[in-house]
Amino acid sequence: MPAHDLITGEAAERYLAQAGEQLDLLDAQQPAAQRAQASYALGRMLDEIRDLLNRDLATHGRVQGLPTQRLMVELDARGLRLRVSPQLGRFPANLDYYREALRLAPDGPRAADAAFALLQGYFYDSFADDPLQPRDQSWSRLSEQIAIGERLLERAPQHAGREEAEFILMVHYVQAARSAPDAAARTRYAQRARQAAERFAARYPDSMRAAALPVLLEDLQR
Repeated sequence: MPAHDLITGEAAERYLAQAGEQLDLLDAQQPAAQRAQASYALGRMLDEIRDLLNRDLATHGRVQGLPTQRLMVELDARGLRLRVSPQLGRFPANLDYYREALRLAPDGPRAADAAFALLQGYFYDSFADDPLQPRDQSWSRLSEQIAIGERLLERAPQHAGREEAEFILMVHYVQAARSAPDAAARTRYAQRARQAAERFAARYPDSMRAAALPVLLEDLQR
């Protein structure tokens, strides 16, 4: 097997076995909590594969390796599609599985992890270079992401991804201060953004993300 193949034949078989197990658990006759766990597990597996595929794209300009090609074909046959987004030029996050996990068990044991994966995956796929210039972001989608972030921070204050979740939510508040449908809502979100920035600076003074706070607050002034 060439050394540059990121997905070996053994890894491809392991992924396919995992996919089969989780798809069996998604059967409608199974309890909702079990289906939520399976949906989350599928999302994580597909994102793990996606990361490897994107590394291939970044390094070689294409996906390569026979095990990789076979894995993609076999997953596609099972309804687990992995496709490059023409807009992004890479494989996007698989958000539908996290949404389904939250729908099935909004307070389940994997709810916080699913919420964080959804918040994170959407955010980094939503812009090219500047998070304040998101691509084709509707107000309903932005509102949904804000609600997911707020619920995550409220329900799982000790989550390992809290710092990143707080930062993403703060950026979404700034976006909302620009794009909310009425002046009162724009003012309300601008205030939330300022408060979130103050909390972030106090809680994470040594964070590299803190360097972005002045830029975000300056945008609010404009």
